[in-house]
Amino acid sequence: MTVSKALALAIGAVVCAGALGTGCAPGQPAAAPPSPSVASARPGPSAAPAPRPLPGLGPVTRARVPDEARQALVVTGPGEDTFRARAVLYERFPEEGWRAVAGPWPAHNGLRGWSEEHRAGDLRTPVGVFGLSDAGGRLPDPGTRMPYDEDPDFEVTGTGHLGEDLEGSFDYVVAIDYNRVPGTTPLDDTRPMGAELGGGVWLHVDHEGPTNACVSLREEHMRELLLALDPERSPVVVMGPAPVLAS
Repeated sequence: MTVSKALALAIGAVVCAGALGTGCAPGQPAAAPPSPSVASARPGPSAAPAPRPLPGLGPVTRARVPDEARQALVVTGPGEDTFRARAVLYERFPEEGWRAVAGPWPAHNGLRGWSEEHRAGDLRTPVGVFGLSDAGGRLPDPGTRMPYDEDPDFEVTGTGHLGEDLEGSFDYVVAIDYNRVPGTTPLDDTRPMGAELGGGVWLHVDHEGPTNACVSLREEHMRELLLALDPERSPVVVMGPAPVLAS
């Protein structure tokens, strides 16, 4: 073998050695390296999931929840004319979205159900999204961060619509900001929209029967709610029959 031929074979072997996995024979040119576009065509990190919305609410209802609200008590009835409901307390976290933190709790609402056009004396609970800004009751403050008015005027006597005893129903109360002045005791009877639209709609202790227009929860659940609500999180209540809230 001549020197020039040996040298050519050696150069070909070096070229093939640099082209791993090409399978070329000595003397054959190595395959070109992958172009930058091919080398970089790898799947990137998956996009983060969108924050969870409040469950059971449709776009119309969700749009009524204020952007600043980070706590929401969702009270849902099965139908327009029913007086039994369930309540779940949710909190909104920056990346995760809304998450249930308490409940579900059994609840009662107005004897005749719900109304999107509540009137005084109609025995229906108003449907909508309302602030929760003030609390009170006949019993001492259990430790809530909300303004709390302990007052003997929260006394109630008599019987409810099913003949049940009403005593103790206002031991703990959270005013629902429907036709009232936020920042005042729940006992304040000012009605900014007029007396004909009703008022005095509260969350209060359950008496095992339907209410006039309020939403009632068992005493232990009212205490839990009072301890959880935080004015700095702009709490709201979202309430109504499930088909309406889903719109």
